Amino acid sequence: MTTPQAFPEEIDALKAALVTERTARQQAEARASGAEALVAHLKLLIAKMRRDRFGPSSEHARRLLDQLELQLEELEASATEDEAVANADATPVRSFGRKRPVRAPLPAYLPRDRVVIPAPSVCPCCGGKLAKLGEDITETLEVVPRQWKVIQTVREKFTCRRCEKITQPPAPFHVIARGRAGASLLAMILYAKFGEHQPLNRQSESYAREGVDLDVSTLADWVGACTASLAPLVELIRRHVFAAERIHGDDTTVPVLAKGKTITGRVWTYVRDDRPFAGPGPPAAVFSYSRNRKGEHPAHHLTGYAGILQADAYAGFAELYEAKRRPASITEAACWSHGRRNFFVLADTAKAPLALEAVRRIDAIFAIEREINGVSAGERLAARKTRVAPLVGELEERMRTERARLSRHADTAKAMDYMLKRWPAFTRFLDDGRICLSNNAAERALRGIALGRRSWLFAGSDRGGERAAAMDTLIATAKLNGINPQAWLADVLRRIADHPASRLDQLLPWHWKDRADQAAAA
Repeated sequence: MTTPQAFPEEIDALKAALVTERTARQQAEARASGAEALVAHLKLLIAKMRRDRFGPSSEHARRLLDQLELQLEELEASATEDEAVANADATPVRSFGRKRPVRAPLPAYLPRDRVVIPAPSVCPCCGGKLAKLGEDITETLEVVPRQWKVIQTVREKFTCRRCEKITQPPAPFHVIARGRAGASLLAMILYAKFGEHQPLNRQSESYAREGVDLDVSTLADWVGACTASLAPLVELIRRHVFAAERIHGDDTTVPVLAKGKTITGRVWTYVRDDRPFAGPGPPAAVFSYSRNRKGEHPAHHLTGYAGILQADAYAGFAELYEAKRRPASITEAACWSHGRRNFFVLADTAKAPLALEAVRRIDAIFAIEREINGVSAGERLAARKTRVAPLVGELEERMRTERARLSRHADTAKAMDYMLKRWPAFTRFLDDGRICLSNNAAERALRGIALGRRSWLFAGSDRGGERAAAMDTLIATAKLNGINPQAWLADVLRRIADHPASRLDQLLPWHWKDRADQAAAA
């Protein structure tokens, strides 16, 4: 028999006991919130490691990662809030520490402001002289609000006492004729609009809150002028991309405003990335806009190109692969990620045994490809002949055997047909070390467009779509070369007018990176 707990009879003692119980409950809730956040963090890590281990996954897996990250964000905020509430009460209860993921130190390159808390001059206990034993440093990340300033460029006038001629230095170059915007400001506006998907009206409102009134029409004028100034670099990047032996191609939708409604335009990308086979050419991406998805658009984009095109099974590319094409036909290389995706959906939703087996076999091929990524084309080809070709042969034999037993209306049969009908294009990588297994390079380049659709909702016009494609070319190419797009744009806008046209290629991201590295080393 349980003895009932005795409660104190004094009112003050009852209040103290109540406060203690309440504090203990709050800290227990905080511990529970912290544990829940830690579980969410570990789930997210597991999902990311699985994605890294088994290669690019389907859109379903990408959405799952997004959901886990959002869930972790909310749980971390809730756990911290509960912990703050629990610690607010000063009642002495056994303390606890919420287990948090190990955090990396703050970046060493950030400037440090040293704030020293004054120490006592004498010992507070006996009044004796103190000697420094050491110090404890706590680092807190802080931000300085954006600062606006006006640069006054003064050109003094002088007159000659002998001939009375007036001498004055020439006017400095302005990125925009008669404009009042500096190169760094313009680069910030361009990158915010095209790199971070912030429409000009939101930027204008943000600047107004900081005390700087820049209306939307002014910002739009600046964007148009900068696009015209940067057009030569866009053309140089386009030539560089289509000079490659192998490129990736893909497209995505973009809503376009037209007569009070929106129509579905397309943004196309072609990516040059020779890094998987240790090629010497720097990576670059070129974007183009069109009002529809007719095959005439890729035919126009690829006029004169006769290399290898890695793409999906879009019918509009078919004419490019024909032998009668001039100057020569383009070699088709199919994307195994697209083929895998059809099986993955069936394996994930219907748990179809044949689809599960196909995914397992394809993942084994991807695992070997990751091992030989970045080596020379010859080494890749040798590894594929000995290690990958047998797996591909077994997959083909298995699919053809099972396909003969399935109805043509079966979903698994359709997934098999997608690959078997294009089998020469799917297996071309076994004979050419330059070809990648997937078209993920183009899909990654288009990811920014897909994210932007949620922010700017639609392009204002066809010209707006073309302008966005030009700026996306510059920003995506800068990112592929590992440089800060905004810093690069600011430097280019500052120098492009005075730069010799014959040496304009020196301003391209990969040459600019070399120049920046040399300056940092000096």
